[in-house]
Amino acid sequence: MLVLAATIIGLTYLVATAHGTVDSLGRPLGTDFSNVWTAGWMADHGRAPEAWDWPTQHAVQKQIHHDPAIPFYGWHYPPPFLIIATLLAQFPYVAALLIWQGMTLALTLCLVRRILPDDRDALIVALGAPVVLVCLGHGQNAFLTASLLGAGMLLLDRRPWIAGMLLGALVYKPQFAVLIPVLILARGNWRAFVAAGGTVSALCLLTLAIWGWPVWQAFIDSLPLTRHIIIEAGATGWEKIQSPFAAIRQWGGSIPLAYGVQGFVAAMAIAAAAVAARRGAMAVRGAAALSAALLCTPYVLDYDFVLLGVAIAFMAADMRQRGALAWEPTWLAYAWIAPLFGRALSELTHVPVNLIAAIAVLALAIRRAILLDGALSGFRSSPCRHSHAASGR
Repeated sequence: MLVLAATIIGLTYLVATAHGTVDSLGRPLGTDFSNVWTAGWMADHGRAPEAWDWPTQHAVQKQIHHDPAIPFYGWHYPPPFLIIATLLAQFPYVAALLIWQGMTLALTLCLVRRILPDDRDALIVALGAPVVLVCLGHGQNAFLTASLLGAGMLLLDRRPWIAGMLLGALVYKPQFAVLIPVLILARGNWRAFVAAGGTVSALCLLTLAIWGWPVWQAFIDSLPLTRHIIIEAGATGWEKIQSPFAAIRQWGGSIPLAYGVQGFVAAMAIAAAAVAARRGAMAVRGAAALSAALLCTPYVLDYDFVLLGVAIAFMAADMRQRGALAWEPTWLAYAWIAPLFGRALSELTHVPVNLIAAIAVLALAIRRAILLDGALSGFRSSPCRHSHAASGR
């Protein structure tokens, strides 16, 4: 309740002390939302490919916020996200921000309610999670990402076509979708695989139909600069990026070493999530998928740990049904609170607090899959034979 009260007070203060679309610290309200609304506005005015040109977009951001000193927030997303950005740009900036954050937060809360239908405190705990404040303050898309991935895993056995479409929609943030084909194939669900592939194709073709190839060319051309400045040089700040790659770079490691460690951790995370997907109960599979997704990209920020919040909900659901194992409540409490101090502590001590939380939750999930579901003994059996038991039915 204290964290929830702090969230409400903090956000109210930001809005109340703002001047137009700029807060009292000289930043756009919703900070990162500035690039989303600006890209949508540019697309709506026939300038869609220019959204990936940093100087041009910064110039437009200055005009939109009526402030020549406004910080720059770059647009790095693939073209399918431009569809959402363009829809949001039909509203004034502040109204669009409220719609964006309100609707996506509501989706996440609905998902938590579906995961924990009998837990009266679930929504309060979810709303009070520190990562909610972090995501709202940045105007970010982690609520949508967590909702798509979490709902996809929730429905994978019962509604495979819908699950596949939800998972395929993650093409807008592909760094969190790299493990999805592996998980679907491990589950042996060809309908979800087809639906996911069809959704990806449909969204990409839609962007071509609306804006043509130039938007994809602009996105592709922007990738080397994004990789070099944002990922490899850590322009965002190593303390904000909570990935294995960022940890190695923050500790003084070379770029090749950082990529090597990132690749190894990502491979291990995908393998662990695949083991859980093969034979684990539904809630365990969901927790493994969402925590593993955070470990599969070199560029993951603290607001993205909304995914870990949903993973915690999945873990809590399985613990309510089958009991808690040793240290689970302690580590889940750590993972819940970590985003509150993760960035500051990482800057002071170089300890990747949030990264540790993601690894811990994935380890807890795979432990449950092994001990309670016999996951390691199930590779000679078809997952379809276990779909009813794995989904708790």
